[in-house]
Amino acid sequence: MKQIVGIAEMLVSKQAGDEIITYALGSCLGITAYDPVARVGGLLHVMLPLSTIDPDKASQKPYMFVDTGLPRLFLESYKQGARKSRMIVKVAGGANLQNSANDHFQIGKRNLVILRKMLWKNGVLIKAQDVGGSCSRTMSLNIASGEVSVKTNGVLKAL
Repeated sequence: MKQIVGIAEMLVSKQAGDEIITYALGSCLGITAYDPVARVGGLLHVMLPLSTIDPDKASQKPYMFVDTGLPRLFLESYKQGARKSRMIVKVAGGANLQNSANDHFQIGKRNLVILRKMLWKNGVLIKAQDVGGSCSRTMSLNIASGEVSVKTNGVLKAL
């Protein structure tokens, strides 16, 4: 069953028939975490790097921010039987859709920096990524197989 994750949302599943998908990954990041033994996986669609810019918004929408959404992705996966040592993390997005040198806020780059720092501090590495550039992406995770695919400009590829 296709499960759609909207902007600033997250979904974790261990239902073999589920495919979790998110659209419109521009400067946002799509982050998947999958445990191949427990066959538990999740997808998180974050918009901004740090919740400190708006703590009230972060308490209402924790999946909007990398620093508040990422821990919840892992904790929910653990609740469904996943283990950190087996988690496979893949990332897509982090683009500059303006395709200009005047990207003053560099949201996509900053999202990636915070994500990498948080994962590194917790001993988790990114196994695959499709990040940067100037194109929007769609990302999906197949729970039965753990396969992650990314579609950019109509071209689908495995990640």
